[in-house]
Amino acid sequence: MFRVSHPLTNSPFIRACRGEPVPYTPVWFMRQAGRSLPEYHKLREGVAMLDSCTRPEMVTEITLQPVRRYDVDAAILFSDIVVPLRAVGVEVEIKPGVGPVMAQPVRTLDDVSRLRALEPGDVPYITEAVKALAGELGGKPLIGFAGGPFTLASYLIEGGPSKNHDRTKALMYGNPELWHALMGRLAGIAVSFLKVQIEAGASAVQLFDSWVGAVSPADYRHAILPHTSRIFSALAPYGVPRIHFGVGTGELLGLLGEAGADVVGVDWRIPVDDASRRVGGGKAIQGNLDPSVLLAPWNVIEPRARAIIDRGRTVPGHVFNLGHGVLPQTDPDVLARLTNLVHEASARTPA
Repeated sequence: MFRVSHPLTNSPFIRACRGEPVPYTPVWFMRQAGRSLPEYHKLREGVAMLDSCTRPEMVTEITLQPVRRYDVDAAILFSDIVVPLRAVGVEVEIKPGVGPVMAQPVRTLDDVSRLRALEPGDVPYITEAVKALAGELGGKPLIGFAGGPFTLASYLIEGGPSKNHDRTKALMYGNPELWHALMGRLAGIAVSFLKVQIEAGASAVQLFDSWVGAVSPADYRHAILPHTSRIFSALAPYGVPRIHFGVGTGELLGLLGEAGADVVGVDWRIPVDDASRRVGGGKAIQGNLDPSVLLAPWNVIEPRARAIIDRGRTVPGHVFNLGHGVLPQTDPDVLARLTNLVHEASARTPA
């Protein structure tokens, strides 16, 4: 069995992911790299989003910026879930204010057949950036990530972002052969992309199936779970923590736990202790402050954060995070203050 040896197994983040005792609740923020940071916008000025993801020096610097700013307990690679799609030849553009837009939406089995397997040589910039970050971060773990199969399928089928994922679900319901062919290809691409990151030095990985909350539990079980389980099973031999995240997944949490991740991320719609009971299996929980709360005054933010910290003490392992990504208008100083609060409020007294 192939395992990657990492020197960071005693970091609070890795320990919490494994349900082990920690000196304090670790914290990081989805979309901490970029968006709200002025230094990020200055560095990326004049550079398209997907182009910035292919420049190792830029990826390294942007990944490190929030670690310097906030002293969070983990970094997350600066990239995008459509990067591996572009690497295998999908014509995709991230339009500012819109999101990923596909030149040719998937409609047929021929469209699926054009999604070739991802090879490490397709993403050399990822390998280079992750190796550089593993050296730069010192005692901080680096989280690699990929897009979940339902979310990527939705972008490919809809041709871009969708509020209700109508075309996607219609294809899932009405053409199971095409659906499973597409999901199988996307699961394979996700596995390859995550393996590249782990083998280059990532200490943990997260699968962002952000829009999977759009489906019912029954549909998740037969149309999505087999493909997600395949991803997590393929990564198990590496021995790194695997995180599974989606938005609006309160009714799916048991299934997300069943899929095979070590940690299940939850949004703000359900308390972390209730989420833990739904997930079951002694798995760690990640979450779950509403990102919009960070736009409110500190006297609103603090008690809500403390309540999450307190509930997190009762679960097998807790990583403090937001229930979705940092909003662009968030004040970076508020995130720094929140990181300090989480560390101080959750500090355990040595036995």
